[in-house]
Amino acid sequence: MGGQPMFILSEDTERTRGDDAQSSNISAGKAVSEAVRTTLGPRGMDKMLVSDDGDVVITNDGATILDEMDIEQPAAQMLVEVAETQEDEVGDGTTTASILAGELLKEAESLLDDEVHPTTIVEGYHEAADLALEAIENEVVETDLDREQLIKVAESSMTGKGTGGVTAEDLAETVVDTIDYVEGDGGVDRDNITIHTQVGSSSSATELVEGVIVDEGPGSEDMPRSVEDATVAIIDDDLEIQESNIDAEYQVSNVDQLNAAIEAENDQLRAYADDLVATGADVVFVTGDVDDRVSTFLADEGLLTFDGISSDDTASVSAATGASRVGSIDTLEDDDLGHADSVSVQKFGDDELAFIEGGSAAQAVTIFARGGTKHVVDELERALSDSLDVVTAAVDAGGVVYGAGATEIAVANYIREEAAGVEGRRQLATEAFADALDVLPRTLAENTGMDPIDALVDLRSEHESGTFAGIIAADETGVIDEPVEYGILDPAAVKREAVQSATEAATMIVRIDDVIASE
Repeated sequence: MGGQPMFILSEDTERTRGDDAQSSNISAGKAVSEAVRTTLGPRGMDKMLVSDDGDVVITNDGATILDEMDIEQPAAQMLVEVAETQEDEVGDGTTTASILAGELLKEAESLLDDEVHPTTIVEGYHEAADLALEAIENEVVETDLDREQLIKVAESSMTGKGTGGVTAEDLAETVVDTIDYVEGDGGVDRDNITIHTQVGSSSSATELVEGVIVDEGPGSEDMPRSVEDATVAIIDDDLEIQESNIDAEYQVSNVDQLNAAIEAENDQLRAYADDLVATGADVVFVTGDVDDRVSTFLADEGLLTFDGISSDDTASVSAATGASRVGSIDTLEDDDLGHADSVSVQKFGDDELAFIEGGSAAQAVTIFARGGTKHVVDELERALSDSLDVVTAAVDAGGVVYGAGATEIAVANYIREEAAGVEGRRQLATEAFADALDVLPRTLAENTGMDPIDALVDLRSEHESGTFAGIIAADETGVIDEPVEYGILDPAAVKREAVQSATEAATMIVRIDDVIASE
């Protein structure tokens, strides 16, 4: 080549290599971790996220915060994916996973400065993660959970989150009642649980509805507002005058002809009402449009009708009542009808909602979440959703461990004890993993108002003496005590997933030594 350089990348390409690439990626990952760190624990703080459009989200949910931040840096985006994975798999622990991933990167940075090879760090981290999973299994305190323990799991999940003033204990009972309703021999059918939010009243008005809620009002004000022992039909059609497919003009030369035309239309529309009455249905859900005159005729017959029902709401009504969705009134048969103990229309401010309760199919249940403002009900919905997922994980995946940072200390101690058997420099990475786990109880202590260093020293001392202690937000400054005394329980599945997802993200970032960015 005559000593001339060869250019294989375009002029617009930016390339960062070696230590600079590793430092840049690790710094980005740590920055993401720090963004959610203050939200951890029962006294964690909230974040206010304002979009370009002026939309405001107030939350301390890790996954929501990272998603709303719209992070673009590739390495930082990996930590966002950690939170998303944690949310998808077990529904909670997103902040824990993000903080742990960031601390693993911080420890890796120190090892890189000491000239430990990235591959050695990765191998040591994976070995430590396997030890952590073993330790978590050793710390499982119960696998066959009773109602009281499930309430503690749900309460632990929601403590410190925005619940609008209502206590986590009250909401926890609602969550467990909901899980009980949909639990069967095959486990918990989470898909049959819906959370419906409604602004107005206080969050203490949140309740369990054994059925579904549809955001629709009746087709006519003259229709009944409540029907007991209701026979339900679902029609996938329009109940109005059918338009011709061809253009046609009609000449009306006198009043009699006009009256005849109007009467013909009324007869056709009345036929819809008569045919529906003949089916024996008391309540009818129509996906299409219903002419006002049909609604009037149906109101005269005492039928409660809803039109313009969405596909999702139709599926929910079908699941709750057992009614089948049919294409027209003519094809509706007795087997297509469903049943509900009651269908009622209730008004909340300017909104009308239809409550379908006690359906014969009994496959759907709804938590009706209330709150004084939109921000309150949105955060309450996130808290309830996480709690439902956590209790589901505790029931289906099996096993709970003590929270408040106690399990993380026990796992870190286990890894340090086993690290002596790890050969070579991988031992340094294994011990660094244990040090990274300390960030979780240390952060809990800091957010609780305790001195984080003193609290961590005292916590380790308690564990060495045989006391399984954690950071308890019991008074203004917090105390170090046994979580068992306060009923603080976390599903083991949440701890496992946090360790696995954080380790995968951290090791992937550590292995990157070349970043090529093209426009």
